[in-house]
Amino acid sequence: MKRFIVGVSGASGVIMSRYLLQALKELENTEVHLVVSEAAKRTWALETDIPLETLYETADFCHDNHQMTACIASGSFKTDGMIVIPCSMKTLSAIATGYAENLMVRAADVCLKEGRKVVLVPREMPLGKIHVLNMKTAADLGCVLVPPMLTFYNGPQALEDQINHVIGKILTQFGLDHQRFIPWTGAC
Repeated sequence: MKRFIVGVSGASGVIMSRYLLQALKELENTEVHLVVSEAAKRTWALETDIPLETLYETADFCHDNHQMTACIASGSFKTDGMIVIPCSMKTLSAIATGYAENLMVRAADVCLKEGRKVVLVPREMPLGKIHVLNMKTAADLGCVLVPPMLTFYNGPQALEDQINHVIGKILTQFGLDHQRFIPWTGAC
């Protein structure tokens, strides 16, 4: 069984987390532990008309971001890694510096110390120097950065196509396929 932690922080683009959880749910033998920050809850209400409960229902386990005694706060609880989508610059900064003041950052810190994969989907534009420095630090520590950049080579027709491209790129990091991801196959 594959076991993932998904963190949703307060950056714009929270709807991407729903696509990720749906994609993980479609995979067999996959368990998802979800952590949603307070800022993400506010962003969700601002950016979607979808009840937040539908996101929770897609996860197998939901953890309060303040519950530092949750299973995902310990390295003895084995997972295949963590994805933070979207990853706010505040959360990125906390992960890059190890400032584990909440469960989401603690879980990322645990994954890094245990040598597990951490994928961050930073969502900010334009990027300031401190953002770039924090991204470099996170990458140096072993995080994989998958910013939600536009795709063009696979003929996207809608925002959903762009999001599915990002989800496919994330799942590829864990050796998983996404049914709605259209990879580059070369030019003839």
